[in-house]
Amino acid sequence: MGKRRAGRELLRSLSKKQKKHLREFGEEHPFYDKLLLLLLLHSCFLFQSEDSDKSSAESDSETEVEQVSGYHKLLATLKTSPESESEEEEDESESEDAEESEAEMDSEGSQETGEAEGGEEDKNDVLEEEEATGTAEQILSQEQTDGTDISCDPRHGVIEEFTDVKHESEFSLETNFMEEESGDCNADKRDSNPFKQHMDKELEDKEIEKMSTLPKTSSQSQWPRLGQLIFSSTLEKHKTLKADKEVDVKQLHLHKPLESTWPKVNKQFLSSVDKPVDSPFTPLQRELFCIMNSYRDLFYPERNALTNGEEIRHAYCLHALNHVLKANAQVLSNNARRRDRKPGTDTDDYRDQGLTRPKVLMIVPFRECALRIVHTFISLLEVNDKKKIDVSNKKRFKGEFGSDPEEKPPNLKRPEDYEAVFAGNIDDHFRIGVAILQKSMRLYAPFYSSDIIIASPLGIRTVIGAEGEKKRDFDFLSSIEILIIDQADIYLMQNWEHVLHLMKHINLLPLDSHGVDFSRVRMLNLNNWSKYYRQTLLFSALQDPQINSVFNKHCFNHAGQVAVRNVPLTGSISHVVVQLPHVFRRLEAESVASVIDARFQFFIDKVLPEYRDAVMSHTLIYVPSYFDYVRLRNYFKKEDLNFTHICEYTKKAAVCRARRFFLKGEKQFLLFTERFHFYKRYTIKGIRNLIFYELPTYSHFYSEICNMLKATDSGVDATWTCTVLYSKYDAQKLAAVVGIDRTAQMLQSKKNVHLFVTGEN
Repeated sequence: MGKRRAGRELLRSLSKKQKKHLREFGEEHPFYDKLLLLLLLHSCFLFQSEDSDKSSAESDSETEVEQVSGYHKLLATLKTSPESESEEEEDESESEDAEESEAEMDSEGSQETGEAEGGEEDKNDVLEEEEATGTAEQILSQEQTDGTDISCDPRHGVIEEFTDVKHESEFSLETNFMEEESGDCNADKRDSNPFKQHMDKELEDKEIEKMSTLPKTSSQSQWPRLGQLIFSSTLEKHKTLKADKEVDVKQLHLHKPLESTWPKVNKQFLSSVDKPVDSPFTPLQRELFCIMNSYRDLFYPERNALTNGEEIRHAYCLHALNHVLKANAQVLSNNARRRDRKPGTDTDDYRDQGLTRPKVLMIVPFRECALRIVHTFISLLEVNDKKKIDVSNKKRFKGEFGSDPEEKPPNLKRPEDYEAVFAGNIDDHFRIGVAILQKSMRLYAPFYSSDIIIASPLGIRTVIGAEGEKKRDFDFLSSIEILIIDQADIYLMQNWEHVLHLMKHINLLPLDSHGVDFSRVRMLNLNNWSKYYRQTLLFSALQDPQINSVFNKHCFNHAGQVAVRNVPLTGSISHVVVQLPHVFRRLEAESVASVIDARFQFFIDKVLPEYRDAVMSHTLIYVPSYFDYVRLRNYFKKEDLNFTHICEYTKKAAVCRARRFFLKGEKQFLLFTERFHFYKRYTIKGIRNLIFYELPTYSHFYSEICNMLKATDSGVDATWTCTVLYSKYDAQKLAAVVGIDRTAQMLQSKKNVHLFVTGEN
């Protein structure tokens, strides 16, 4: 051990130039002689082989990946050509620069002013050392007898992400058969089973043409908990659902283990509901699952991370897991029937698969969300404490998707909704495949061997790629049967283009067969009708035209759609606690496309001249769109106005300077983006005049920004002003701020509306 430690320390003491010199001119000095190094490595491998023999008997899901020693690193560098090494060094420096710029956006979720810069150098040093071992790990992974990939954590700059190849045969649907006690196979054959009804329905060409061309017919219904529902469908034969007052678990056609585990897993939410204890669902879950289980598309825009977020997550996890278990049980059951069939039997009876294996795609914003989903799956599959399911790579998953509570500074004060949204690991670049087979779960399964894929929009976008890229893949999306997009409002703050890119590449015919048995593929997949059978579940905290567009234009489910359309009665303006006059100024635009230019022209012609006077100092201009922010910033520079600006890409030092200049009155205007407020939630002091260039995406941001005026020590209340720009195309946002009654009056009248809020009412 002493020799090994000494060699490792010697390697670490070498600089980059020395390591490069060692790789290129290794025969020049006896110290760099490859023969001597290989002799040392041979003795090292003897020690390593003894350790590997001892550890091979342990479960892969419960063992840590052994760290590669310095000798292994050195051996790998000797096998690497100088050209490839120079490319690695360039990539390494680029990744470090990218992480430094990325930290400006992500690190404030857990830190205030300058604390993050202190640990940045140490973090980059660790990343540099781990990235340098990427080649060694790839070489060593080929020499592993158990076939397990030991690549590093993807958060630490790994070249290729980890996939579990060890358990491929154990989780193969083609080579396994149904166990008698794992589920009720005959239950899936019942005509009343929603899964069978939806997937076995045979559509005709006329119906497909009708769904592609004709508009949808809609009807309304009022449910006790969800409220106003809009049922829509292109096909004439659609029935309006009725809310079930009481739900019997046995009538839901759940797969066998879920009938007993769901009441236990969901018990935490039932304690706060004044309903009978024997009810397995909360009122919200009961109505949501009633729609989910009918395989209709669902849009629920009232998800709240503080109140009902976890309830909703448990409900759609139950539905997704139930779907996967039923689909896999059907395949395994048919495997046994094919094995025992007589020669000459018609093979069309066994069409039970898609063109690729993945059935469920779950889009979530952060790693913490994926962690909670997997934990919910595990809880639903474990019947009791004695019957634990085998979860492959569980320890690795907890390490990569979990979070360290000590990373968050204790003095950080943010609103409750911020704490709920940004809890845990908030990395937004990830993807993971999950395979489920009877009593086992496989994490980090390759996509084409997965039943469920959990990913962020950015994580799935980097796999899909863009047109013209050599390395891109979206065949695994060809047979997605359930698409779940949770917390869709957050993607508006990240990059909505990733969501649109995904919707354009889902349920397309694959470019490769990927080893599929076409005799088992459903005719709907072969006909390229997968999108007409896909169920889309869309959950958001708000109604937004972009989210509505995805639900209306990219969802073609033959079973129909259900959208919750409740209108706000009061609006967030009722939560403004300062005495402040609100002036809503209406601008006219001929179309949605012309609103952007019309708003800019209205602002510089009608609004800005009123605030150019030095008396109207301390003016904050709230800009939701980054493109509008850039346009205003360029105009202010051109006009040589006394202003400063803060956006989501502004460095911390510049943010501190801008806040100080604005507070002291050295800068008259402050341009302030909505995304910065979403990720940081700073309290801006010194505001006397507010201008909402556009209504905020989140309605509660309106009251938050207005209430920042009370943080101003100096100034007279009577001098405070608030001006809001809106058009007739902002009806949804306007209703969320002022309420539906005032919105109707404001849209009918073309005059400016003056509202005076005297406090919280």
